[in-house]
Amino acid sequence: MTGPFVRSVLLALLGCVMATGAFAQSGPIRIIFPYAAGGSGDATARLLADKLQTSLGQTVLVENRTGGAGRIGVNAVKNAAPDGNTLLFTPFAAVTIYPFAYRSLDYDPFTDLAPITQVCSFDFALAVRSDFSAKTPQELVTWLKANPDKAQYGSPGAGALPHFFGLLFGRAAGVEMTHIAYKGTAPALSDLLGAQIPMVSSTVSDFLELHRTGKIRVIATSGEERTTDLPDVPTFKESGIDIVGSGWYGMFAPARTPPDEVARLNAALVAALALPDLKTRITSFGLKPTGTSPAQLAAIQRADADKWGPIVKASGFVAD
Repeated sequence: MTGPFVRSVLLALLGCVMATGAFAQSGPIRIIFPYAAGGSGDATARLLADKLQTSLGQTVLVENRTGGAGRIGVNAVKNAAPDGNTLLFTPFAAVTIYPFAYRSLDYDPFTDLAPITQVCSFDFALAVRSDFSAKTPQELVTWLKANPDKAQYGSPGAGALPHFFGLLFGRAAGVEMTHIAYKGTAPALSDLLGAQIPMVSSTVSDFLELHRTGKIRVIATSGEERTTDLPDVPTFKESGIDIVGSGWYGMFAPARTPPDEVARLNAALVAALALPDLKTRITSFGLKPTGTSPAQLAAIQRADADKWGPIVKASGFVAD
C-alpha cells in the first residue's frame, strides 16, 4: 500500500526540482554594468544583451549599478545567487588593480567571481600637440631627459589605468614622471592644446578625433600590435621602449556558479562576439572584440594584477 504512495511522492518532488531548475535556467539574466549609462562599455553590454536574449531564449537586461568607482556593482554580483542569472560586465581595473589601490575592499576579485570570457580589449597611448618638437617615442624620451622639470603628463583621473600607464612609460624610459589628474579626458586635452602640459595619457579612442584632424599627435600606442584605428602610429614596443599595457572588459559570474552554466554562457558570448555585425559595432567604439575561454580570462586577470600591482604600489596612490 505504501509503495505506490511513496513512489508518487518521490515523483512529485522530482518534478518540483526539475521545474525549479528549468525556471532558473529560463529566468531573466541581469548583466550588471557598474558604471553609468552612455559610454562604450555600456553600449557594448547592451549589444551583448540583445544577442544573448536571442541565442539563449531568455530575457537579458542591463542594469547600471553605479557607485564606489565600480565596487558597488561588483559587490552586487558577488552577493547574487550563483545560478548564472546575474552577471558582471566590467572594465578590468575593478577586478585586477583595486586590491592594490584601496586600503580595504569588500570583495576578492580572484575568489568571489567566476571568469566567463574576456569580451574586448583596448589600447592606451600618449599624445602630444601636433607642433611638439618630439615626433617619435625615442625623441620624446630625449626631450624629457633634457627637460626633467617639464616631465609631466595628464590623464582622465587618478587611479585609472592611463595614470599608471604614464608611470610605466616613465619607468621604462628612465624618467621621473609627474602625474596631473583631470576630471576626464576632455579637460586634459584642453590643457594639452593650450600648452599647459606636454602630453596626455589616455585610451586610443579618446585621441582619435583630434589626431585625425591634426590638432594632436599620438606618439605611440600600448598594444603588442599596431591598432587598426591608427595603422601608421607605431607601438612603444616596436619603437624600442619595451612596454605593453592593454585594457579590457570581461564578463564574470558569482563564484560557485556551476561549471556547466559558466560553459553555457561562455559559448553564447563567444558565438555572439564572432558575429560580423556585433564585431563591427564594437570596433566602432575603439574596442577589439576577443572572446576567450574562462581559463584564459582567469590567466589574463592574474597576469595584469601581477603587472600593474607593483606599479600602483610604487606610485604611492591610495584611493579614497
